Amino acid sequence: MTTTNSPKKWIVRNGVFATAEAGGVVRGCMVVEDGVIAYIGEEEPEDARDLPSVDGKGLLFMPGLVNSHGHTAMSLLRGYGDDMVLQSWLQEKMWPMEAKFTSGDVYWGSSLSIMEMLKGGTTTFLDMYDHMDRVAQAVQESGIRASLTRGVIGLCSAEEQEHKLAEAIRFAKDWHGGADGRITVMMSPHAPYTCPPDYIERFVQAAHDLDLPLHTHMSETAAEVQQNVDDYGLRPVAHLEKLGFFSRPSMVAHGVHLTDEEIELLAANRVAVSHNPGSNLKLASGVARVPELLRAGVVVSLGTDGPASNNNLDMFEEMRLAALIHKGVSGDPTAVPALEALRMGTLYGAQSLYIDNLGTLAAGMKADFIALDAEQAHFLPRTDYVSHIVYSAAAQDVRHVWVDGVQVVKNRECLTLDEERIRFEAQSAFEGLLAR
Repeated sequence: MTTTNSPKKWIVRNGVFATAEAGGVVRGCMVVEDGVIAYIGEEEPEDARDLPSVDGKGLLFMPGLVNSHGHTAMSLLRGYGDDMVLQSWLQEKMWPMEAKFTSGDVYWGSSLSIMEMLKGGTTTFLDMYDHMDRVAQAVQESGIRASLTRGVIGLCSAEEQEHKLAEAIRFAKDWHGGADGRITVMMSPHAPYTCPPDYIERFVQAAHDLDLPLHTHMSETAAEVQQNVDDYGLRPVAHLEKLGFFSRPSMVAHGVHLTDEEIELLAANRVAVSHNPGSNLKLASGVARVPELLRAGVVVSLGTDGPASNNNLDMFEEMRLAALIHKGVSGDPTAVPALEALRMGTLYGAQSLYIDNLGTLAAGMKADFIALDAEQAHFLPRTDYVSHIVYSAAAQDVRHVWVDGVQVVKNRECLTLDEERIRFEAQSAFEGLLAR
């Protein structure tokens, strides 16, 4: 990672902070020390007077956004296959192109996504993909935080299954805790419909051996659920429970098609769910039962999914969709309030990735936070800043970004990445894929 010479201890003065805590907003200052928030409050501590400072005038500070499910290298396939149902989109468009991906393609596609995420205020993301060493390299260089998973499809020979599992284990051993602790790792069989039961059980055992969480796609489409019933006599939730998946800390992506009993089962097993409203709408997969999941006590976070099925990585858009679509579907305007949507995009994201001390602005939390340009028409009048973040703001409003107290975006420019080269290399990589 390129150094930005951030001081060990410094202060934000004249700040307005949307904390994601109850009560919402603090006006005053925030002290950062050794990558952690040391203080936030109205009164400036006496020992902070001589600290290096950032003037918060005209800015709105908030926790960095957490994108809890995606496939970053798929930015190279943005716009390549749209307006299709999931299985046709995968089998006819995505999988044939992805089979051509080199490690270089994954590196540049991931770098493009990381650049987009950082500039849009996302400070932590989950990635499920292949060639994960190159994704980890991009994370290390950029300064972003990530939960990385070697996603494995098990529809292959026993020999190839063994190779993929060994690769996932090796990656976990090499990178968990890497990049000065900014990288954590999960074990990830791709989905119940792409991995035989005994293969999923082997991932569960590996997760136990390595003491790591598990992540998979689950119940994204009605057809997928029916296929699970036809193949194994069980819906996906009961199927995964039978295979021991929930014996580890676990998080599933999508969870669109769930019964009341399945929601209760997820809550009882403390399984987190990554809600991907934009992708689920675009692929016509359906609308997840998020209000019911939240009422049951399930941790529900937000993810963009891959940039080929969204097609952007704007987590402000995901928060707004999560707040709006459940109102429209349920007829209840209180279904997902603004503060709950903000927490889904920040605190609940950190919890679903099993990353401690992250997702709010409070003393003792990691100093991952962003500053929005609040001197714009859509932030006025200054009534409810949490409401403005969820219902008015967009990725383009992000001016500054810090991860572990280190500034990685300043005045909308990445300090750690060569933006011009990444744009050039990503376009070249896509053209290379078409030519192969």
